[in-house]
Amino acid sequence: MERFSRSFSCAIQGIVYSAASGRNMKIHLLAAITAISIAFVLGVNRVEWTFLMITIFMVLSAETINTAIERTVDLITEDDHPLAKLAKDLAAGGVLLTAINAVVVGVLVFGPYLMRLL
Repeated sequence: MERFSRSFSCAIQGIVYSAASGRNMKIHLLAAITAISIAFVLGVNRVEWTFLMITIFMVLSAETINTAIERTVDLITEDDHPLAKLAKDLAAGGVLLTAINAVVVGVLVFGPYLMRLL
């Protein structure tokens, strides 16, 4: 049980570090809070909430993994190595893909509600 508690504690520390140190993570968290607030105001249904939550946590997870990859590359080399750049670019690309997906999901979920308000 102690191992589990330690693993859980380390994971929480990683999330806190990512949120506290990453400019992009702060942007993603602000977007998540905004989306959740809009969903409450619009009264989205359970299925829509499910899609929103999966999407939000995909983006936050991708950004956390991106941060881990960036820090690992920085630890290994400070040189401008093409493979180091490629690793960072690939990780950032993964975040971008999840962010694009989040916009698409946001339009699909919120669009009909917002169209009714116009």
